[in-house]
Formats: sequence, C-alpha cells, structure tokens
Amino acid sequence: MTDDLLVRTEGACGMLSLNRPKAIHALNHDMVLAMTDALLAWRADPAVEAVIIDHSEGRGFCAGGDIAFLRNSALTDNGVSGAKFFFDEYRLNHLIMTYDKPIAAFMDGITMGGGVGIADPARFRVATENTRLAMPETGIGLFPDVGGGWFLSRMKGRLGQYLALTGARMDGADCLWAGSATHYLPAAALAEAKARIAADPANIAAVLHGLAAVPPAPKIAGHADDIARLFASDRYEDILAALEADGGEFAVATLTALHTKSPQTCKVALRQLATSLTLPDFAANMVMEYRIGARVLVRPDFAEGVRAVIVDKDNAPKWNPATPEGVTDEMLDAIFAPLPANEEWTPHDH
Repeated sequence: MTDDLLVRTEGACGMLSLNRPKAIHALNHDMVLAMTDALLAWRADPAVEAVIIDHSEGRGFCAGGDIAFLRNSALTDNGVSGAKFFFDEYRLNHLIMTYDKPIAAFMDGITMGGGVGIADPARFRVATENTRLAMPETGIGLFPDVGGGWFLSRMKGRLGQYLALTGARMDGADCLWAGSATHYLPAAALAEAKARIAADPANIAAVLHGLAAVPPAPKIAGHADDIARLFASDRYEDILAALEADGGEFAVATLTALHTKSPQTCKVALRQLATSLTLPDFAANMVMEYRIGARVLVRPDFAEGVRAVIVDKDNAPKWNPATPEGVTDEMLDAIFAPLPANEEWTPHDH
C-alpha cells in the first residue's frame, strides 16, 4: 500500500482517492499497483457493488503519469523501469475498461494524460466547471497513450486527431459535448453525489442525473466544422498544409501550437489513432500502445521534450528529427513493430 492512494469502502462502494496533492495527484508506480490490487480484490467481493475514483484535496483530479520518473528511466536504465510502469499502468486502464461493476470517475479539475487514462474507461465520467481535460503528450515528445488511441479515434468528426496533436484543453462543458464526460455536475454537488452513490450503488445514473447542472455552451463545438475539415487527413503534412492554406484565426493559432510539438510523436499519434480503428478490442489497442511506448520512451524527443518543458522550462526543445518530412515511414514502422513475444503487453487474467 501507499500513502499516495487512499483506499476505503463506504456503504457498498469502493473508494479510490488519489492523494499526491503536491504533484496534482500524478500517478506513480505505487499508486498504479495499489489501485490495481484494490480493484482486483473488490471484483471478487460481493459487498462492493460499485467503485468511485476521485482525488483528495487539491486543485486537480490527476495531472498525468510520473514524467520525471519516466525521463530518469530513459536516461539511466534504457527505459526498462519506464516500460514496466507503462506495462502496469496499461493493465490498470484495461482493468477499469473491462470491470464488470460500475466505476464512476470524478474529473474535478485538471485531468491530463494518465488521469484521462483512469477516467476515460470508467462507465460514469463526471465533469464540473473546474474540469480541464487534455492529452498534451506531443509537447513532450510522448504520445496520447493510456488508451488514448481507442478513445480519441472514436470521437465525433476529427476532434480526437485535433486533441491528440495539439494537446488542446477541454473544459467540463466541452467534455460533455465531446463524450469524454457522461455527466456535468457543479463541483459543490460532488460530495452529495458520492454519498448517495455509496448508499445506493445500483442507481448511479439516476443519482448523477438528479444532481446534474446545465453546462454553458461548449466552446469547442464552435470549431467542430473547422476541425473536421482541417484535420481530415491521417498524413501530418496534409494537416499542416491545410492549416497553412486556411489562414483564418483558428487555423493560425492551431498551426502555431503544432509548430511547438514533436514532429515524430505527432506522426505517431496519427498512425496510432488510424490503427486503433482497425483493432477488435481495447486489449489489442493496449498491445499497440505498449509497443509504441517502449520505443518512444528511449527515442531522443522524450528526454529532450521533458527537459525543455518541465526540467529547464525554456520551452525550446530541439526535436530530432526536426521536421515532419524527417520522420520517415520506416521510422514509424519500427516504432509500431511487434516486440519479442515474451515482451509483449498482456492484460490481467479475468
């Protein structure tokens, strides 16, 4: 067990509260393992009828995964401990996705990267006026993993491709409109919602519906047509050319954002989402993402991206390759290639 995760039961409900407020509850390896252990135990416990995932005090649900740990792994042990983290984190994502008891995730505040990975697969996903959801990985030379390939590729229009490449943030109203949230509640109603769910876990949908608020108009909906048109291609160069040719305010702002991202991981993300749509289930998606993760972790852009954005904060990463044209199909093929049979990702046995 770890102090970074609070595990308890209330009524007939299992409660998992992320508890690393100084890191906005970013997931470390111990938290991943502790969440997994609790879910596996509750799966077999008839006294637990539903599960709530939330956070203790602090200004966000979960800011992501333990990026500093992953970078250290890339620099010191050739990515071995980082890949192990991915392996177990992806098992947790898959466990939540396939759990046969209802899980409700309360995405109050910042919900990014690894935080999206534990919320997206939950049956009930609650957004509030504080929610800020994003998959900002391309900005640090990573890719939208933790099941991002599955969920982003299945969003309406080309919204998922836009979010994957730009790392754009959605607020609670945007999340409800986009399908990332199932319900929108005022943050002030969350304590009551959780108490009612604990008392009556068979009626989560009714509880959340009863406490729901009408969200403001989703800002991202106003750009949906532009996004569908400008992000229509699975070829990164085509998207950049479409944005360049458009010249409108939205296109210019989007192009400016994309110029700060790793060309390699933008191309990886587009292939990841396109490939995910061809896969039979979430487990197959996670096999693909683990292959990508094991490779991308030790490529130059990840350590460099974290250095530029998080360590030195100069926001001037030197990407390698520096241009989209430099990221060849052969390079992508190598990143997506199967791993040796004994190194491939596998889910927990059901």
